[in-house]
Amino acid sequence: MGEMITIEEDGTLCVPDNPTIPFIEGDGIGIDIWPAARSVFDTAASKYGYQIEWIEVLAGEKAYNETGSWLPIDTLTAFEKYLVGIKGPIATPVGGGYRSLNVVIRQALDLYVCLRPLIWFKGVPSPMKEPYLVDIVVFRENTEDIYAGLEVEACTPHSKKMIELLQDTFGWEIRSDSGIGIKPVSKFRSQRLQRAALNYAVEHNRKRVHWVHKGNIMKFTEGAFRNWGYEVVREEFADVAIAWHDCNGDAQGKILVQDAIADIALQQVLTRPADFDVIATTNLNGDYISDALAAQVGGIGIAPGANINYSTGRGVFEAIHGTAPKYAGLDKVNPSSLILSGALMFDYLGWTEAANAINKAIEASINDGIVTYDLARLTAANVTKVKCSEFAAAVASRI
Repeated sequence: MGEMITIEEDGTLCVPDNPTIPFIEGDGIGIDIWPAARSVFDTAASKYGYQIEWIEVLAGEKAYNETGSWLPIDTLTAFEKYLVGIKGPIATPVGGGYRSLNVVIRQALDLYVCLRPLIWFKGVPSPMKEPYLVDIVVFRENTEDIYAGLEVEACTPHSKKMIELLQDTFGWEIRSDSGIGIKPVSKFRSQRLQRAALNYAVEHNRKRVHWVHKGNIMKFTEGAFRNWGYEVVREEFADVAIAWHDCNGDAQGKILVQDAIADIALQQVLTRPADFDVIATTNLNGDYISDALAAQVGGIGIAPGANINYSTGRGVFEAIHGTAPKYAGLDKVNPSSLILSGALMFDYLGWTEAANAINKAIEASINDGIVTYDLARLTAANVTKVKCSEFAAAVASRI
């Protein structure tokens, strides 16, 4: 029997050697990539003296077919109870209901950090000349901004009422056929994300932190995000970090904190990726920039993701790609995103050696020319194209 992961009052996770961890298999290709990834997890855990008690919970199409609910309450309860879990890609119903099951899970559990480390593995095909310069960790705020879902549809009584309210209260002229969306960006939620990014930089010996924003245009939301970030630096991290404009670019051995306008940042992560280390940004910007960085290092099929609340200890780790239903059951697709997300989960649990072993085994397999079809078609060199399960077996054998 597995044991519970718990959290101390100071935020320290207490992880037994045999934790119980809930998982969502995922829809579509989930039936292929989950068993492949699990075999790698179990191999790495066993090598370093751990054993995971896996319990399946449901979400998406599989949940709907078995329970009539796209996201059963039991699933959220399990993630709340066991603190740490992992999921494959899940489908969201089309034509109504949930906007995104992923967003619902993040908001319901208040998983305010979307953590995406982007790094290139030797041998992975990339459109960039120097993909090895990318070693960037993105902290994307997960719970507000336009992803809060505060919208009214155009040409409805709700939009009419909203337009009239805005016109009467603020004098704003808005076309009557407009949809309206609200973009909340709060000081509390911005600063807890920024605080997490700074703590990460301290703990992982990172040298730079960037606040990425569009504050030149959206001054009271994105601009406020920028200003609140510098406030955290000065009031809570002055001993280890310093703002660019407080030191003229000379960090004096501290973490250098600066900001970049989102559109310029998207250019600079292409042209000068080595200038970036840790990025903290709002929800929509984070969506764009993490996928742009993933493209530089091989695509979202080989990029990990995590959703974390450092205060409660809860974390749901996830493959960041879609369900690709046309490939379901073909044992074809690349399981690397889910495998690497599991390595990220192991690191979060404090199983650093096991996490590093998985990462190194992924790179060794690819560098030996053992790849799934997606990488094989992009690689000019001679490679061995293998199935999803065969790739996982290759990775496991190199742990």
